[in-house]
Amino acid sequence: MPAKGTKLVASNRRARHDYDILETFECGIVLRGSEVKSLRDGQVQLKDSYARVQDGELWLHGAHVAPYANASGPDAHDPDRARKLLLHRAEIDELMGRTQQESLTLVPLSVYFKDGMAKVELALAKGRRRYDKRQAIAARDAQREAERAMAQARRRGRH
Repeated sequence: MPAKGTKLVASNRRARHDYDILETFECGIVLRGSEVKSLRDGQVQLKDSYARVQDGELWLHGAHVAPYANASGPDAHDPDRARKLLLHRAEIDELMGRTQQESLTLVPLSVYFKDGMAKVELALAKGRRRYDKRQAIAARDAQREAERAMAQARRRGRH
C-alpha cells in the first residue's frame, strides 16, 4: 500500500485475491492533463488491467481513466489507451526477464498521488488457481478467528 502522506485514488482489491504478490514496485505514470484531473476526481478503474514490457518500455494496459467532464475536443483523452509507466532501466530489465522466464504477471495494485505526482503500485505476481484461492480464504478466516479469540481472552482477563 502507498506510504502515509499520499492520496489513494484507486485500488485493485481483486488482484490480491487472484494473484500471489511476490514483489512490488512504485512507478510513475505518463498522463495527459485531463487524465490527471480525472484521477484527482477518483475516476479510474484498475479492474482487468495489467502491465507489459514492450520495446524496452513499460506500458499499462486496460486501465480505464474516465474522460474529464470539462475537457472536450483536443483536450479530451481516450479513456482506455495504453499509458507509459516510468521505472529505472535496471528495474524494467529485471521485470522483463522475470516475466518471460518465470511466467509471472505485472498487475497494478493501486494508483495514488505522492507529492503531487501520480504513481502506480505495480506488483510482480503469480496467478492463483481456484484451490489456492480457497486455501488463502481459509487461512485468512482462521487468522481472523484466532485474533477474535485472543481479543476475547484479553477482555475477560481485564474484568
